[in-house]
Amino acid sequence: MSVHRIYNFSAGPAVLPLPVLEEAQRDLVALPGVGMSVMEISHRSKTFEDILARAVADMRELAGIPDHYKVLFLQGGASMQFSMVPMNLLTPGATADYIVTGDWGKKAVKEAKKVGTVKIAATTESGNFTRVPKPGELQFTPGAAYVHMTSNETIHGNEWFYVPDVGATPLVCDMSSDVLSRPIDIAKYGLIYAGAQKNLGPSGVTVVIVREDLLARSTDTLPAMMNYRIEAENGSMYNTPPAFGIYILGLVLKWLKGVGGLTAIDAINERKARALYAELDRSGFWKPHADKDCRSRMNVTFRLATEDLEKKFAKEATAAGLDGLKGHRSVGGIRASIYNAFPEDGVTALVQFMKEFEKKNG
Repeated sequence: MSVHRIYNFSAGPAVLPLPVLEEAQRDLVALPGVGMSVMEISHRSKTFEDILARAVADMRELAGIPDHYKVLFLQGGASMQFSMVPMNLLTPGATADYIVTGDWGKKAVKEAKKVGTVKIAATTESGNFTRVPKPGELQFTPGAAYVHMTSNETIHGNEWFYVPDVGATPLVCDMSSDVLSRPIDIAKYGLIYAGAQKNLGPSGVTVVIVREDLLARSTDTLPAMMNYRIEAENGSMYNTPPAFGIYILGLVLKWLKGVGGLTAIDAINERKARALYAELDRSGFWKPHADKDCRSRMNVTFRLATEDLEKKFAKEATAAGLDGLKGHRSVGGIRASIYNAFPEDGVTALVQFMKEFEKKNG
């Protein structure tokens, strides 16, 4: 029986590559040569150890992760990392600098303040987060424990296209919504974390890439499950890991290698975003939120003249097989999330729908 799939513009959990879903479906009842579902096998079995090792190896290969970084697969989402980062890296008496470019950055600050001293190195909130700060606006604390940034803000639709120069201070980055969407210079970061449910897999898995020297900051007074050093020493298996999520993540990484890696997906993502923003800029009917030089390629956010028109757009789009376009509940508007796995023909379909909608309502 054929299954009709609509275009899923959801911000997360988000669209997965069709070949990944098909392979998981085919092998769900029993992995080849194993006789059990991946959801049933022991996480201590050689089968799962191989799945985990392959996912780590593919992550290293795709992102060019140096040997002196650990790759961890944890739980709790990026929101857990809002707490784990300062608990592990904010040493007593030190200050953590945070660059705030949207609601997720604000939430990270709120959690960090529960642990220690936080300074806002820059924020673009006064302009309703239409952009990221320029280099000259960044004011860092000498000797800061780390600098935290959010590379792509899903709610407001802004994205960094340069890496801030933080000197010798470790740079911590929440890459939840644009990780592996383009080549990354891992060496510029001390720690990267990302919830999987946008570009890497299903919800329930969080990837952490951490430089080994920073693990020494994780003290024995921390709860074991919140301790990077313990998680690294145990190869992400201090407790039962999110096995099925890691399995799917591994399939996504294999798919990403198959399309040509990060250089190839970067070109695809650029084409998708360029086509959609070209339509948004074609007339005054659409009102893109972010400044042109900071527009996210993952989350395209825009408004229409009235909220009623926005509701009509979202409703009619859903009826046309274009789902998940309603903006985040905190800001409203329209948001098209076009992550790695989102197909180019889905962008073409949205652009065509937008042209027809404007003709009828412009």
